[in-house]
Amino acid sequence: MMAKGLDTTFALLAETANEAATSVLIPALDSPHPAIHEAALRTILKRRSPAGRRAVVARLDRFAEPSRRIVRDSRVRMISALRDALLANDRQSFANACEAVLWFREYDLAAALVTVAEDRTNEQVELAIATLLALVEQLDEEVTGPRDYRERRDPQLVRQHVVETLAGSVARYAQHQRRELCEALLVLARHDTPMLLRILNDPRDASYLALIDVLTHSGRSGVIRLLLSFVGAATAPSVVLSVVSHRKDIAFVRRLLELISPSPSAVVAQNLKRIESVPWLDDGTFPIDALTGTEQASLLAMVMASGVKRHTAFTVVEYLLVNGHGAGRRAAAATLAEFHGADANDLCLQQLDDTDPVVRARLAEQLRARGIRGAMARLLQMVDSPHEVVREAACAQLDEFRLARFLAAFDMLPDEVRQSTGVLVKKVDRQAIAGLAEELAARARRRRLRGIAAARALQATAELESPLIALMEDEDHMVRTEAARALGDRGSSEAQGALANALHDRSATVQRVARESLERLADQAGGSSRRGVERAEPSPSRRASP
Repeated sequence: MMAKGLDTTFALLAETANEAATSVLIPALDSPHPAIHEAALRTILKRRSPAGRRAVVARLDRFAEPSRRIVRDSRVRMISALRDALLANDRQSFANACEAVLWFREYDLAAALVTVAEDRTNEQVELAIATLLALVEQLDEEVTGPRDYRERRDPQLVRQHVVETLAGSVARYAQHQRRELCEALLVLARHDTPMLLRILNDPRDASYLALIDVLTHSGRSGVIRLLLSFVGAATAPSVVLSVVSHRKDIAFVRRLLELISPSPSAVVAQNLKRIESVPWLDDGTFPIDALTGTEQASLLAMVMASGVKRHTAFTVVEYLLVNGHGAGRRAAAATLAEFHGADANDLCLQQLDDTDPVVRARLAEQLRARGIRGAMARLLQMVDSPHEVVREAACAQLDEFRLARFLAAFDMLPDEVRQSTGVLVKKVDRQAIAGLAEELAARARRRRLRGIAAARALQATAELESPLIALMEDEDHMVRTEAARALGDRGSSEAQGALANALHDRSATVQRVARESLERLADQAGGSSRRGVERAEPSPSRRASP
């Protein structure tokens, strides 16, 4: 019965236009009975009573969570009361209002906070500034994160409104001298914000130095994002690029290197070219080892795209090639090709034994161009590497050992040169065997004969046994003769069978060479092939001797 009576009483207090009802409800907010306290709170929030809502703000710090939820559900009705509390001179109400502003994310109250922050005589100025910075960071999170469509307000439009408020404050910097208000603007500004661009291009502006100081030292995500957006902008002020080159806090550098990547865009590269020095690279104060391999590769890309002195760039390449992590060392090895002289040559030779095969491969690609003594011998050693990437890199530098060049000069080479060079051609040119197979199948007699001789020079008769056996049926007796000679170098049972059939070839020369080849094979096999020669009978498919 009592509960019903209370409900009736509070319903009446909510509906009456008599302001005296508020005077009754405010003391009920302090009731030790939760039912009375919460009923009074709901009733005050329903009434259009500024005094009642100011009383709620004054007590927010004492409210338990159920009461705070009730206030949160009526946050729109509380905006005026919160603004009044921010502009009043009551310390507790002001503190409660600041907490509620962040709690409700009431960005419309940024202007009230700015008003307090600019007032040097206001005792709440520090809390106002701290709340304003926290509020703009909340808005920055909303703008850059996925949108919550349960909220009707468009965060981009809200951002624009708050930026205009903050820009007005920065325009009054000469009066208030509050660097934090510049920082609040930079958290939300964009690289194309007109007022910001105007100041950054005018060192005489009162807020110029404050803005530069914030860009140089602030670790707030929004400020860093703004600074990096200038790097990717077509019209970046020179002073901003100077700030970028001087910042060495690792959080910023990592974000910068992520933007640059190992392959910077054309616009980014153009802006980097305008950077003529990176002080922390020269003084060695930045922990390059703390970067990942990919970040080190991006650092190298930044250095090479920038306008820093050549000596500085080489120092970075040298450090990364010797001390860098995987991707960093690989990038440094490839970039070393852009440097010449004794120091670069020595570094190339020094790191040829790097544990990473990709690093060795990138350095191998440079040996011949550098004119390094003993380069040919090193490359030939690398051709035998167990790592494919190293073998391919070494082979690519040995063009003189390509089959095409070998065949072009073949007829002019002495036998001993054919043999020594042929072994290298087989090792270097991965397409040599396939190329020789084409030669053995060529229509021109001269090419077939040369192909057989080249196969023997390359010691590739085993790999080419099938096409050589096919040539034992060639219409030209000289081709059959040389094929028989080649099959005697190293032959399987199929080769021996072809040679045994050739003992009855219509050409006596072919017969003689076939017998000699079978004898050589017999010597290699310890006599078993020789007995096969003695038992050989003519094959019905062979031509009869003339």
